[in-house]
Amino acid sequence: MALKVYNTLTRAKETFQPLEQGKVKMYVCGPTVYDYIHIGNARPLIFFDAVRKYLRSTGYEVTYIVNFTDVDDKLIRKAGELGVTVPEVADRFIKQYYEDTKLLQIEQATVHPRVTENMTEIIAFIEDLVAHGFAYENGGDVFFRTVRFPEYGKLSHQNLEELQYGIRIEVDERKENPQDFVLWKAAKPGEIYWSSPWGDGRPGWHIECSAMVRKYLGTTIDIHGGGQDLAFPHHECEIAQTESLTGHALANYWLHNGYININNEKMSKSLGNGITVHQILKTLSPQTLRYFMLSAHYRNPLNFSDDNIEQVIGGLARIENCLANLRHRLKTAGEGAADAEMMEAIDRIKTMFHEKMDDDFNTPDAITAFFELVNEANRYVNREQVTKATIDAVLEQFTAMDRILGILAPVADDLLDEEVDRLIQERVEARSAKNWARADEIRNLLTEKGIILEDTAQGIRWRRK
Repeated sequence: MALKVYNTLTRAKETFQPLEQGKVKMYVCGPTVYDYIHIGNARPLIFFDAVRKYLRSTGYEVTYIVNFTDVDDKLIRKAGELGVTVPEVADRFIKQYYEDTKLLQIEQATVHPRVTENMTEIIAFIEDLVAHGFAYENGGDVFFRTVRFPEYGKLSHQNLEELQYGIRIEVDERKENPQDFVLWKAAKPGEIYWSSPWGDGRPGWHIECSAMVRKYLGTTIDIHGGGQDLAFPHHECEIAQTESLTGHALANYWLHNGYININNEKMSKSLGNGITVHQILKTLSPQTLRYFMLSAHYRNPLNFSDDNIEQVIGGLARIENCLANLRHRLKTAGEGAADAEMMEAIDRIKTMFHEKMDDDFNTPDAITAFFELVNEANRYVNREQVTKATIDAVLEQFTAMDRILGILAPVADDLLDEEVDRLIQERVEARSAKNWARADEIRNLLTEKGIILEDTAQGIRWRRK
């Protein structure tokens, strides 16, 4: 089955054909780093991380760019509140971004460009637009002429007239048309600024991504992604800027994830219901949050609620219990060939997983492959005789799927499986010798390390939380 993706531009599923065989160029709009990333930021970061990993697993070489917006009004306000500079604010929250995303098993992008490190390219891009009549300066600001790009609105499927009456546009008498958007902002007193042909100032939001896409990936890319809220105006403006200048498509496929709701209400500052990843990870495991984000199709809205989180926790526990059973039986498994029936089941589940991911990255249905494997594995480990080769094959299939979805807890580096086994054996011996203090000490140590002990017919079994 060929990979099909839903293209926002055409509003249809299309067979994915990269510009260059075996290679994919992908750009995803990253966070504005004035605070911790919030749950709305986390959804595209987790989803497109899974997309990247899936593409790579099928043989593509993926160049993946996620930018940081490290100068804008929000950073300027935050710097004022904290009494520090804008770069200091950005550095602080970029550092936190790396810490939070590492916990969520999100790989770093090929490049994480910062706006402030690409100012030369941004200014040059605006200069080209002005020189070709696509932009104009007035009062130290530079605006894009939307009338010079007849296709403006093609991503959001609106025309200029609809956009004029369908959105709130600030009245600015310096604009030739209300829909014209800013490319360069003149600096206000006390603000951070860069020198430009139009005076001291800083770039508008939309031009930044156009310039960085072109610098790091070229004129046309394969996939441009981000949240649904970015389709208009941000991505619409990116298209207008880039395509008016180059005459070529900015991206062949536009992918947008749906909104996050909090207890059935849209997350917004006005409602005061925004939640940061930093807050969430104080009470929920990173695997719970990642599983939750992938538990609905990326184009659908997702509701963050206690009930939905409880379902996720229950699902993860079921998978982890199965893995614990497999690892426990592996210790006493016999030699010999892998079970033919189980190998057929693994092949069927592997095919199912890939078919679901090839269908517009359908992660919730791909997760069902985990549970198909759980069902098969649980039936197998309850047999009197099991083979090491079969259990190894099952564990490898879990690992292969999780390399993409990342919903299982990684093995802790500070306590290896062999050390857990040794401590459990030492505890058994301590209990036999009635050394209750040492037995309790070992159990407490294992508990601190997230190791849960369970008595079974085959002896003591352990699993990680």
